[in-house]
Amino acid sequence: MLIIGIAGGSGSGKSTVVRRLQEVFKDRIVVIPQDSYYKDLSYLSEEEKEVYNFDHPNSIDFDLLCHQLEQIKHGQAIEQPVYSYITCGRSKTETVHVEPADIIIVEGILIYNCQKLRRQMDIKVYVDADDDDRLSRIMVRDIAERGKDVNSVIQRYNDSVKPMHLQFIAPSKRYADIIVPQGGHNHVAINILLATIEKALNDKTWLKK
Repeated sequence: MLIIGIAGGSGSGKSTVVRRLQEVFKDRIVVIPQDSYYKDLSYLSEEEKEVYNFDHPNSIDFDLLCHQLEQIKHGQAIEQPVYSYITCGRSKTETVHVEPADIIIVEGILIYNCQKLRRQMDIKVYVDADDDDRLSRIMVRDIAERGKDVNSVIQRYNDSVKPMHLQFIAPSKRYADIIVPQGGHNHVAINILLATIEKALNDKTWLKK
């Protein structure tokens, strides 16, 4: 089994890279998104939710993420939490059933800020992108998928996304084995990543880990 981390700033193009890997490796790959492991904030008021810092490492339940990754690494299926950006809480009745696979992708902005999680990974990838490009993608995504308006997206970007990127996410690039510049559209870098994964998969000792 090969465990691959894919990190990078919000709006950097991580999802594009993940989709490309899924296209190539199909049912040999499963994705565990960091976003599913946000701590449950459904008990907070709407005002408190609006100002909560989702870009700080403390917002992630790393204990659960590491535990479930360890389970799946040992051949056990897991029940991945379902998190709603609308309610800022986990579903009480719904989970995602995840079976082990040859390739496990752990994807998220803060995954390299947890040493225990980093140590569980075989390959660490960082997807890089210019700040202006990231902001434009964040605006499109948050308005279309998370029910935000333009003003709230810009305010959150200035108040938490940008400063947290500078403090926690960008520095985590030093842990990466492979850096994909220019977001998810750098086909040369993605092809290098694909070749690296193929080589690791052909080495049977990886799949026995």
